Amino acid sequence: MIYTDRRASNLLILLISIILPFLSGCQEIADREGMPATGHATEKTATPELKQVSDIALPAGYTRVDGSDTAFARWLRRLPLKADNKVYLYNGRLKGNQSAQYAVLDIPIGTKDLQQCADAVMRLRAEFFYRRGLYSRIWFADNNGKKYICPAGADQSKFEQYLEHVYAWCGTLSLEKQLKPVPLFGDIQPGDVLIKGGSPGHAVIVMDVAMNKAGEKLYLLAQSYMPAQSIHILKNPMDEGLSPWYKAGNERIIETPEWTFNQQQLRRW
Repeated sequence: MIYTDRRASNLLILLISIILPFLSGCQEIADREGMPATGHATEKTATPELKQVSDIALPAGYTRVDGSDTAFARWLRRLPLKADNKVYLYNGRLKGNQSAQYAVLDIPIGTKDLQQCADAVMRLRAEFFYRRGLYSRIWFADNNGKKYICPAGADQSKFEQYLEHVYAWCGTLSLEKQLKPVPLFGDIQPGDVLIKGGSPGHAVIVMDVAMNKAGEKLYLLAQSYMPAQSIHILKNPMDEGLSPWYKAGNERIIETPEWTFNQQQLRRW
């Protein structure tokens, strides 16, 4: 009888030793399935104090400068930044490369794969005039020089439709033609565009500029990319200590996280 009890007891212990790991494993799987995935939209940036572009700190000794287009410069500086510092694609998915951005602009990207690099630049310029009701100032030309002008009095829906039409017919090549070359890179100012027209081509916009007493300038860059994605402030891979600011020095090449420009590619509206 004692032998039988011991045998039953040993069997019970053996069963428990088999079942418990299985149960704990199922619980772990259930817990994992209930957790948000890495990079979920609820994940927040570590720097929530950045509310707008002007909150990005300057290196010591520098002050912000407006350039000749003061209103546009100040508008760009006041653009809001998202608390969620992830870059999302037009379809709501996370961009594969999450290492290029310093901050993300709170600007609509739509639900179609349209608002890419040059399109984002045109979006910001169009938004600036649209908010002021200056509809006739909102125009972009295609490769043949045909102008697409925003309809007067367009509501938000018609404005978005207009932009989609522009995105379909205009791109880096046409925008490069429309913009004016800036002869001296040291004359860089907010609103300027670094652009390489063609296929492939790319465009980024100068979001802010600062200068010290010696006349040395720094600047911030923002981009969208392919496929259409959140417009974001770029890090500076050439100088991590200065990042996200870029120095407007004698360097002929401007390395951004996902494209290389040269100083001769600077353009102005």
